[in-house]
Amino acid sequence: MKFKTVAVIGAGTMGSGIATNIAQHGIDVRIIDVSDQAVDRSIEMVGKFYEKNAEKGRMSIEEAAAAKARLSGGTDIELAGSADLVIEAVFERYDIKEELFGRLNSVLSDHTVVATNTSCLTVSGLAEAVKYPTRFLGLHYFNPAAINPIIEVVRGDKTTQDIIDRSVEFCRTTSKRPILCKDSYGFALNRFFCPYSNEAVRLLEESFGTPAQIDQVAQRTLGIAAGPFLVMNLVGMQTMAHAAENLEPHGPFYAPSSKVKEMGKSNGKWDIGEAPAHDANAEANIADRLWGATFLPILQELDEKVATPADIDMGAALALRFGKAPCATMDAMGRDEVARIISYYCETYAIKEPSSLSKVGTLIG
Repeated sequence: MKFKTVAVIGAGTMGSGIATNIAQHGIDVRIIDVSDQAVDRSIEMVGKFYEKNAEKGRMSIEEAAAAKARLSGGTDIELAGSADLVIEAVFERYDIKEELFGRLNSVLSDHTVVATNTSCLTVSGLAEAVKYPTRFLGLHYFNPAAINPIIEVVRGDKTTQDIIDRSVEFCRTTSKRPILCKDSYGFALNRFFCPYSNEAVRLLEESFGTPAQIDQVAQRTLGIAAGPFLVMNLVGMQTMAHAAENLEPHGPFYAPSSKVKEMGKSNGKWDIGEAPAHDANAEANIADRLWGATFLPILQELDEKVATPADIDMGAALALRFGKAPCATMDAMGRDEVARIISYYCETYAIKEPSSLSKVGTLIG
């Protein structure tokens, strides 16, 4: 059964982006938040997005008007009651989400599917607050949700296969590329993107490079569209630090550095400045550290069967704008070179070499 009506709870940037994407694909969307002003602001924001698309010829004026007409909303949680799908997009704190699901439990119909847009909490942990965990899953959109093509579809311990199947179909209906994920802190993409960003800060702390130099090496070596410090400034350090903290159950390697914690508390911005003169040795070391902090968590999640190498590479390319796909890059480098690059982390944090390292060379194929 297709989802014909979707309720999005949370009228912030992410919730509004999710609503934008869904309504333009012929599906009615109800936006719910704690204030009418927030809902009105969200609907206005979405409408302006459609108007700009119409001006640029990406949709007709009629299509833009029809998409906006599919939007409604308010503050009453009962607006979610008869929806086919509810997507929760509120602040990333378990207690806030738990309280919301408690209120939803009393108003949802007996067929409604509930999804969380969490990026760092576990689906199975949140499912403990949901009345029907068999109809609960993760649908993790990436910013900007209106146009970013990737959604991580996360199966909780009790999510049934038919719910996963219907959700995958929904993703494709709304022009998204689903990545099927096993439930695990960080899922498929933040599992390596947060350590990669965290390692950039460690390099700064250890005086191996400046923010501009590290960004430059990341762009040139990893082929990434924007370096880690620029991305952290765009995303916000409070969000980045919180995401890193939620990966700590995976071990000390994943723990946010002291500077990440400090910048997270103040939600500060990095002063990137200008890159210094070219230094081949320094830049080679930076490249090794950034690749190592990317390769190790990917090999670990492959051991845990969180996602497939092909899906990880697709997400890295489309959601995170990596010009060089990590798994394909490992294959090209070969097992011995990848082993050398991750050895620093295995030795520093007493991490056992991932068994997936033996498959490097044939990860993609």
